[in-house]
Amino acid sequence: MITIKDKREIELMKHAGLLVSKMHKFIKPYIKEGITTKELDKLCYDFIKKNDAVPSCLGYEGYPATLCTSVNDTVVHGIPGNEKLKNGDIISIDVVIGYKGYQGDAAWTYSVGEIDDEKKYLLEHTKEALYEGIKMVKPGNRIGDISNAVELCANKYNLGIVKELCGHGIGLDMHEDPDIPNYGEKGKGPRLKEGMVICIEPMLNSGSADIYMKDDNWTIKTIDKRPSAHFEHTILVTKDGYEILTPRLDEED
Repeated sequence: MITIKDKREIELMKHAGLLVSKMHKFIKPYIKEGITTKELDKLCYDFIKKNDAVPSCLGYEGYPATLCTSVNDTVVHGIPGNEKLKNGDIISIDVVIGYKGYQGDAAWTYSVGEIDDEKKYLLEHTKEALYEGIKMVKPGNRIGDISNAVELCANKYNLGIVKELCGHGIGLDMHEDPDIPNYGEKGKGPRLKEGMVICIEPMLNSGSADIYMKDDNWTIKTIDKRPSAHFEHTILVTKDGYEILTPRLDEED
């Protein structure tokens, strides 16, 4: 069931979303060669707790960490560990933060030092696909309008669209109706209404769209070992369009 948030719920979700934004800004300077993904996870756990909030991924369906840290050919749900970041890596950091029961969710893919042209191309155009999808958000449009905009952008740049994973509604739970695929037909799917809150999150691969899950039942990687990128915002449907509840707070984005 798709829920419409009232004014009180929206204010709580704005606070949760802003905490997600602040956490991304906080952790970005630490994303350097030599740090482990487990160290990044601990820094973010401490940050969230200091802000009287909840690291919602921790324990979710048994997930063992605060962040999903997905490096290079890991698409999503990379579990933080003792892996040290290297110059030339890319890392997607996905986090959900709860505040008074309501959730904010955003993912961003970061460069570690100097990355090659393939990864620069992937990051630039996966981010572009996110914002092309967001442009379609307004009352009266449909989920398929968002999905189609992401798909057209990905196809324009010959990026592989991960079809097994998708965006979603969000509120008291981190995953609510409706699903928001990164491919689809314009004019199809549920209609957007003022007060809906959704997460749009292109997951695009530099090569093939084919993926597999590791034996840990979480980590999803590209079969061809080519890099993957993931960009996500939490979006409120407003009277006239949309508001990004997880705005980028650093100067570059």
